Parts: sequence; structure tokens; C-alpha cells
Amino acid sequence: MVADPSSTSVSTQALATEEAGLARDAVASLGVRESSGDGLGRALAAMLARDLLGVGRRLGDVLTPLVFFAMVITLFPLGISPEPERLAMIAPGVVWVAALLSALLSLDGLFRADFDDGTLEQLLLAPQPLALLVLAKVAVHWLTTGLPLALMAPLLGLMLALPEGSYLTLMASLALGSACISLVGAIGAALTVGLARGGMLMSLLVLPLFMPVLIFGTGAIQAAIVGGPWLAHLAILGAFLAVALMLAPLAIAASLRISLHG
Repeated sequence: MVADPSSTSVSTQALATEEAGLARDAVASLGVRESSGDGLGRALAAMLARDLLGVGRRLGDVLTPLVFFAMVITLFPLGISPEPERLAMIAPGVVWVAALLSALLSLDGLFRADFDDGTLEQLLLAPQPLALLVLAKVAVHWLTTGLPLALMAPLLGLMLALPEGSYLTLMASLALGSACISLVGAIGAALTVGLARGGMLMSLLVLPLFMPVLIFGTGAIQAAIVGGPWLAHLAILGAFLAVALMLAPLAIAASLRISLHG
């Protein structure tokens, strides 16, 4: 039975109209003035609700990094060796490199949809600080990418023969490190949002900035495996996250203004 092209076109147009209306409603809610003292809170709640609902409509974009993460870690025992001692030796680096590349897959589209439908230009005109509004978008990215990676890492750690005592360190390091990756990566995504093929350029811009996070993230897991002081590595990751929370939203807002207005 052949599907009616006209009905397919109508359903596609209806979905696009519904998403555009959702974007307009979210942007309109951002215009709430702070006369009552809670305008900023409503704006942030509107941004979070709108982005989370958008994620629910595009589950494929969320599942792609997770599937990539699982596939990369699954292939290593097949391609190197099934020996537990050798796998445990390379496991920290494998997990962290796979997590970093998985997060990069979704960073390119962080602001792309809002740029295409004009929502970003409306955000720049909103009375609330742009740095806080984009921080809400970064939080949604971490909740849908970084946090799931951290939660599923222990299951994949079993395939790499990681000792049981290192699972908590593995999850904590990935949770802290992926938050840093989301914040720093959003700067590159904002700088390249106006480019037709900005994904490769964004990777070249932000990958060198991820090196400290990668070093201390893998160091924490290695220290946990050998029984060393892994809390020191997590403390440094926490310091990186604190600095990124203070500076990255300002840099993201400035990058968006440069991308939109030159």
C-alpha cells in the first residue's frame, strides 16, 4: 500500500509548526520582567523545559553518542586481547577517550536548531543575562549525554576487566569531566554555529582544551586500580569544573554574539 505523499507532507508541516510554536512560547516566556523577583527563574525553567521536550522529540540524537560509546568499548577486547590484565591496563584511557569522542558527537548540534529557527536571535534580545540562559542549555546537554555516559560506564567496565573497587571512581570522574567537556565544548559550538560544516572546526578548537580533563580523569581511575590517592585527581577535576562554571557561560555568550553579529 503506497503512502499518500500529501498526507506525509501535511504531517511534516504540522510537526514543524508545532516545534516552531514551542520555540516561540519558550522565547516569549523569557521576556518576563523581573518585577516580581522571579523572572530569571521562570526564564531558566522555560529554557530547561523547552530543551528537554525537544530532546524527547529527537531521541536518536541522544542515543547516538551512547551507542557509539558502547560500540567503541566493545570492540577493544575483540581487537586487542581478551586477557584481563592487559585490558585493565588500557581500560582508563579507552573509557575516557571513548567518552570524550561520544560527547563531541552531540556538541555540534547544541545551538544549531536554535540558530536555524531564529531562537538564538531572540535570546540575545531577552532581558535576562544570556550567559545564564545558555548555561541552562549546557545543563540539558550534560543531563542527556554526560550523565548517561557516567551511569553506563561501570557496565562497560566489566568488559574491560576493571576491578570492582574502581567503579565509583570511574562514575565520579566521568560525571565531573563530562560536565567540563559540555561547558568548554559549548564555546566551540557557539563559535561555529553559523558555519555550514563547523563540526570539524569545532573539534580542532576544543580538543586541546580537553587534555587536562582527560589526563586527570584517567589518572583517577588508574589510581583507584592500584590503590593510590584517587581523591586528589577528583578534586582537581572539581576545580576545573568550578572554573568552567564561572568563565564558560560568559565565553559562550560572547561567542554567540560574534557568530550572529560578527
